[in-house]
Amino acid sequence: MGLDWGPVLMSVIFFILLSPGVLFQLPGKSKAVEFGRFQTSGPSIVIHTLLFFAFITISLIALHI
Repeated sequence: MGLDWGPVLMSVIFFILLSPGVLFQLPGKSKAVEFGRFQTSGPSIVIHTLLFFAFITISLIALHI
């Protein structure tokens, strides 16, 4: 009985990439989108949480990863 590590790995990758401020921040402090700033804000956390949920839902349910 083997374990399927695909969903776990996909979740970790999405979590790292969609952390606010790592690659991009939506909305930014001075612009709509800022790249590589390594800072965050409340609205940015909410937007990135919704993006994470959408990407995980699509990849796990619709694509059967």
